[in-house]
Amino acid sequence: MTKRAAESVGRDLPVITIFAPAKVNLILRVLDRRPDGYHNLWSIMQTVGLEDEVSIRVALHRSEIQLGCDDSSLRTDPSNLVYRAAAAVLEQSGKSVGLEIHLTKRIPMGAGLGGGSSDAAATIIGLNQVLQLGWSSARMAEVGQALGSDVPFFLYAPAAIVAGRGEKVRPIQLTGGRWLVLVNPGFPVETKWAYQQLSMTRKELEPLSERLRRLEASSQIAWSEVVELAGNDFESPVFSAYPALREIKEELLAEGADIALLSGSGATVFGVFRDEAGAQKAASCFQDRTEFKAFAVRACTGPVAQR
Repeated sequence: MTKRAAESVGRDLPVITIFAPAKVNLILRVLDRRPDGYHNLWSIMQTVGLEDEVSIRVALHRSEIQLGCDDSSLRTDPSNLVYRAAAAVLEQSGKSVGLEIHLTKRIPMGAGLGGGSSDAAATIIGLNQVLQLGWSSARMAEVGQALGSDVPFFLYAPAAIVAGRGEKVRPIQLTGGRWLVLVNPGFPVETKWAYQQLSMTRKELEPLSERLRRLEASSQIAWSEVVELAGNDFESPVFSAYPALREIKEELLAEGADIALLSGSGATVFGVFRDEAGAQKAASCFQDRTEFKAFAVRACTGPVAQR
C-alpha cells in the first residue's frame, strides 16, 4: 500500500492514490474466547498483488466527506469503512477540512481477503500523508483498531504475525518469494456464521504448537517453513457447508500448489506456487467458470511505504 501517484487538480491540491492490497492467512488459529466476546487469534498474514485503489483530495471548498465508488453495490454512506476511517482521522487529528475520496474496487467483497480493512488502512495512510500528520505506524494502527480487527495488520504489511483480536502485530520478513492463485467462488461466507460453526463443531481447543511459538521470536521466516506449518481452523466447518470450496482446494493442489488454503473465514481459496508460470497455468484452469474469479498474483515483498 503505497503512494503511487500525485497530481495537481483544481486549486493545485494534490490527489493521492493509495493502492490497498488483499491479504491471505497462511496460518490461522482461532483460540480462546475473550471477555469482550471476540476470539483470540494467531495468524501469519501476507499481502498480495490484488489491489483496490483509494484516491484522496482535500477539498477546501467544502467541509464534508464525499465518498464515491466504482462498484454500485457498495454503500458509500457513513457506514462504509473508508468513510469511517476518514472521519476517525479527522476527529483524532483535529482537522476541519473536506475530503473527496474515490474507491476503485478489485478485491472481491466478503471473500476473506481483507478488502474493506485494507481500504480503511489505505485511507489512514493517505490522510497521514496529505494532511502531513506525521503519525507513526503505531499511531495509525491505534486509529485502525477501532475500525476492524484486520486494519492494524495492513499498517505493518507486507507480512506479520498477528495475535489477540488483531491488535498485536509484529512485522516479519518471509524469505524466498512466492506466487499465489486466489480463487473466489462468487459467493461470500459470513464471518459471524463461520465462528458459530467452528464453536459448534470442534470438540476441543488445540493450543499453539511449539513450532508456532518458536516463530514468535523470529524476524525472518522462510516461505518453505510457513508452507510446512500452514493451516486454517475454519476449513473444516466451512468446507462441510460449502463443498465447492474443498473442490477448489483439491484442484489447486492437483495443479501443483505447494499448499492450498481457505483465506480467513472464506470464501476465497488460495494456492501457493513457486513461480509465475505455475501460478498462471493454475489460474487458467478456472477461467471458463463464469461464477469464479481467479487471480495469479505475486506475494508482496516491499515495505508499506515503498514500491
